[in-house]
Amino acid sequence: MTTSVTIVGAGLGGLTLARVLHIHGITATIYEAELSEHARTQGGQLDIHEQDGQRALAAAGLTDAFRAIVNEGGDATRVLGRDGNVLLEQPEDGRRPEVLRGHLRRILIKSLPDGTIRWGQKLAGARPLGAGRHELTFTDGSTVETELLVGADGAWSKVRPLLSNAEPAYVGVSFVETYLHDADRRFPATAAAVGTGGMSALEPGKGITAHREPAGVLHTYVQLMRPASWFAEIDFNDAAAAKTRIAAEFDGWASALTTLITGSDTAPILRTINALPPGHRWRRSPGVTLLGDAAHLSPPAGDGANLAMLDGAELGKAIAARTGDIEGALTTFETAMFSRSEAAAADAHRILDLCLGERAPFSFIEFLTGAG
Repeated sequence: MTTSVTIVGAGLGGLTLARVLHIHGITATIYEAELSEHARTQGGQLDIHEQDGQRALAAAGLTDAFRAIVNEGGDATRVLGRDGNVLLEQPEDGRRPEVLRGHLRRILIKSLPDGTIRWGQKLAGARPLGAGRHELTFTDGSTVETELLVGADGAWSKVRPLLSNAEPAYVGVSFVETYLHDADRRFPATAAAVGTGGMSALEPGKGITAHREPAGVLHTYVQLMRPASWFAEIDFNDAAAAKTRIAAEFDGWASALTTLITGSDTAPILRTINALPPGHRWRRSPGVTLLGDAAHLSPPAGDGANLAMLDGAELGKAIAARTGDIEGALTTFETAMFSRSEAAAADAHRILDLCLGERAPFSFIEFLTGAG
């Protein structure tokens, strides 16, 4: 019977797994490279879907805590033209409540026993020892042996090579992240353009998407289909020059939209979009598995965090249900995960094309309205 599970990565998937195991009386230890919970910002808002993310939180016994951090009205959606005119307006309906990733991560962390997370433990590599055991080596030179290893360590997983030679590849688009603070007072036209929830202004090959966050924050992802070499020529250490260069790609667009770039209070951050091969899977190998982006990294389409949490919850339940047959539990988990993640990856690539393909923004509007 497995008495301890070793998890690499304190993201939403790994934390959900640890929480579900804890509920079932199974000890888990998470090794996390970051020095503390507050080492960096945790990204923007997430829409938590009923069929996956909310299911996972229910399995973790955290539905009430989740509901307490929902940003009311955050799931409203609008699509604008480059001139700022509204092409589609969808009011909130409560089906996909929005929360800040950092707030969601915090309630998961607080739900775990003290000492569950070993902060500042960056994994250098892992090797099999036989009989399902593995040795982890950290960058500080320390090592630990595991009975059951779960790689929840994201796109560039150091656990994945135990199972697969696959590596993420650039999908041809990058996002540039910006923030406006106190936007209603400082940038009223831009705040009005974004509205109460999420806004997308899209054309073939480019787009500006933004979301209203609490305290008057507008969080933006500028999307550009360009070769990686194009972005490599931009000096993102020179914030002013980088903003000017990115904004130039939107010449002729409404100033209320381009201000999301030029008015940014933070230096623009390049987010290169990579993905694992669609349908990525591996043969069962004793004592180790993957979840979340480590297993099925796809272009962002609103499913990544939800799928990672569902992976964590489903794996935790499978282990708890079959503690005397861990390999059977891992087989059950992986079989279901492979199927749902393959379908989600296909959807993610399709949505990326709807947003930035040759018929954008109308293909995306048809998707949102059910006409496409």
